[in-house]
Amino acid sequence: MGTRMNTPRFVRVAALAAAGWISLPVLAADAPRVPMFDGKSLDGWTVRTCEAVVDGGEILIKDGNGLIQTARKYADFVMEFEWKALKGDQWDSGVYFRYDSVPEGKPWPPRYQVNLRKGQEGNVGGLKGATSTGLVKDGQWNAFKLTVRGAAASLEINGKPAWSAEGLQGPAEGFISLQAEVPGGGQFRYRNLFITELK
Repeated sequence: MGTRMNTPRFVRVAALAAAGWISLPVLAADAPRVPMFDGKSLDGWTVRTCEAVVDGGEILIKDGNGLIQTARKYADFVMEFEWKALKGDQWDSGVYFRYDSVPEGKPWPPRYQVNLRKGQEGNVGGLKGATSTGLVKDGQWNAFKLTVRGAAASLEINGKPAWSAEGLQGPAEGFISLQAEVPGGGQFRYRNLFITELK
């Protein structure tokens, strides 16, 4: 009977990557983990058809339907952020990524959205396999870590794997935005937003 090797997981993963069986995100040497929000202003963001302010070192979405959009586009990245819904129940909002523009007369693009709607937190519509349940804490701060690389994406919620999926379509780079949907329950707070670009 053979002896089972207790090889550490990170060694096994590295071996699979070296053999070409899997690919791992590679951090660009000149692109460290960078704050997307300085806690003092909305510099680096464009507010579109909604009202957002800095309050107590956090982004507070106060009113309207629209987006708080990054000033520049991103290709492959890891985005980390914390969010908290201010409505007690049936909240609704989201975080969009990898879109080129917002259609004329519309408050937000058709895809892709990491949903923050009550009961659908973290799910991405139109991306097969991008669903999870039971990882979000109602009425508390929740930490999301979104990784986007090529046609693949994955999400961690509060430090736990939520989903991993492939099939992203559209532009290879695009804007990232915080969706404001206050009339539908989208009054939210955001803090600790960081991005790391991948090569």
